[in-house]
Amino acid sequence: MARKDKKLTLKNQRNLITDISKSSPISEQYRTIRSNIAFSAVDREIKTILVTSAGPGEGKSTTAANLAVVMAQTGQSVLMIDADMRKPTAHYTFSTPNLTGLTNVLTKQSSLEQAIQETKIENLSLLTCGPIPPNPAELLNSRMMGLILERAQEMFDVIILDSPPVMAVTDAQILSSKCDGTVLVVSSGKTEREGVKKAKELLQKANAHILGAVLNNKEIEAGNYYYYYSNQK
Repeated sequence: MARKDKKLTLKNQRNLITDISKSSPISEQYRTIRSNIAFSAVDREIKTILVTSAGPGEGKSTTAANLAVVMAQTGQSVLMIDADMRKPTAHYTFSTPNLTGLTNVLTKQSSLEQAIQETKIENLSLLTCGPIPPNPAELLNSRMMGLILERAQEMFDVIILDSPPVMAVTDAQILSSKCDGTVLVVSSGKTEREGVKKAKELLQKANAHILGAVLNNKEIEAGNYYYYYSNQK
């Protein structure tokens, strides 16, 4: 059983490239996303950001984690919330326990302050999912979820939420209506055009403020000017 758990952990571990390779072109792209979000906040403050995708396996959790890292690197206090109660992975990414998390706070078994964990990244804290509940959508749509976000905004400068894919369940729509902005991750060569359009429509129906889309898994060609510049530093 222990060997099985270890294999599962290794399978779900993600490299936080923005932490281990700050000067890489990919890290630079995450910093560009951070800047674009800051520019989009001209007319309204954006403190709660939901990251989702149209379908599974398109890189939303990796994007959410790396976006949280680059925001923490600016000196802002950042809280990442693993709100993907169907398939939580943030505890693997940051190598933290998942015994107590969002589920426990939503069901009032723990306070938010007790459930939040520090990560090895300076300025970045994590609220893992906790035990997987039988009724994620009901919990996320509760008044308690709104209160958690309000309290989190008092404690942190920025809150990044990872959520399930839009097309799979209603969780992302529910959360998008509670957040200041939503980022839609699109996987190059995988996400279908119709899937992106449908996901955008569903988010708009939920009154989501869509900040933009992140094109994931796009290869940078050696002849690209940015690739050349980045590798000459």
